[in-house]
Amino acid sequence: MKLVKKMAALGLAAVMALSLVACGSSQKEETTEAGNSSAGGTITFGTNAEFPPFEYVGGSGVIGEFDGIDMAIAKKIAEDNGKTAAINNMEFDSLLLALQNGQVDAVIAGMTITDERKEAVDFSVPYYKATQVMIVKEDSDIQKASDMADKKIVVVQGYTGETCVQDLGYKYEAFKKGSETILELMNGKCDVVVIDSATAEKYVADNEGLKIVEDPDAFAAEEYGIAVKKGNTELLNQINESINKMLSDGTISTISADYLDADTTSDDGSSTDAE
Repeated sequence: MKLVKKMAALGLAAVMALSLVACGSSQKEETTEAGNSSAGGTITFGTNAEFPPFEYVGGSGVIGEFDGIDMAIAKKIAEDNGKTAAINNMEFDSLLLALQNGQVDAVIAGMTITDERKEAVDFSVPYYKATQVMIVKEDSDIQKASDMADKKIVVVQGYTGETCVQDLGYKYEAFKKGSETILELMNGKCDVVVIDSATAEKYVADNEGLKIVEDPDAFAAEEYGIAVKKGNTELLNQINESINKMLSDGTISTISADYLDADTTSDDGSSTDAE
């Protein structure tokens, strides 16, 4: 009887051990699916769909409801690697944290490659060059960055425009969305918006009475990259290979031209938001 009980106990222990191994394996697969390119057939990109023409919510986007230059690039990257692209839309300031926590595999959001960000994540090769510009009303007397010194400046929180204004030493107010900054300007509640050049072009095209002021001496060129979790070399290599291919064959240039010339207004006729 003791021997039977002992064998039964050993058998139960073995079953429990196998169950624990199985559970551990299943749990590991669940946590790596959004943080490791080798799991599953989907690459989940984090973005902030408030930044036309790079990412915005459209009636029929290229990835679900999401449309824009970055969305088209993300879809092509996934296709080049035999996978599908999925989008996790969130606030811009939450993107890198979501990447580090494994909520997304990569971040594509018109994100400027900076030394500070490179300490937290790995970046792809650059896929787009841009600069910061000022959006003002057509009758504004702002002609260069130094003219903003005594003006009310607004920026988008977390974007390069905020960093540039900080570096200039000027006071400013930050908003979550680009559309909110433009609304402040249109309503006369601020004097100038500092934002990325391509997005500025779309806002000026969609809103009468606005113009762009450039100052190359104050705002240096910047490069956009796709971020992945530190050490995820497998996915980074896949992304880089696809980007290099799209750069060499002109795909990114074609995508950019198509969206820069396109109307990015939403279904209700209003201008889409921008980061």
